[in-house]
Amino acid sequence: MFKPKPIRPDVGAIDTLIGPQVTIRGDVVFSGGLYVEGHIQGKVIAEAGGRAVLTLAEQGSIEGEVQVPVVVINGRMTGDVHALERIELAAKARVQGNLHYKVVEMTAGAQLTGRLVHADAVPADTGAHEAAPTDAWATADA
Repeated sequence: MFKPKPIRPDVGAIDTLIGPQVTIRGDVVFSGGLYVEGHIQGKVIAEAGGRAVLTLAEQGSIEGEVQVPVVVINGRMTGDVHALERIELAAKARVQGNLHYKVVEMTAGAQLTGRLVHADAVPADTGAHEAAPTDAWATADA
């Protein structure tokens, strides 16, 4: 009678799973959906031109820079995140680094130690490296 509503239609399917017993030392380049329950020590980069979503599970961690259009974090992240579309910080997210975003969503309980830098804060035609971003030490404890 009633159709269940999709949980996150923008997140899409998981194409690659890094399990909880896996540690990767080195850069990861991917397209599609990447779900990380394990640990990555290196950059995580989405292939240009494709739809890509990175989901960092509660028990997962990444130490390195992330360059992915859509990023969902619920684990430990150490490094800068560059999301062309959206960053979502879930309740168990622990982030140490700067978040470069177009849209950001932070759930109660998420912790961020770093800067929030909006995509429009750096004009592309000026050649400026970084506009005056908001310094943030934020905890979404409500």
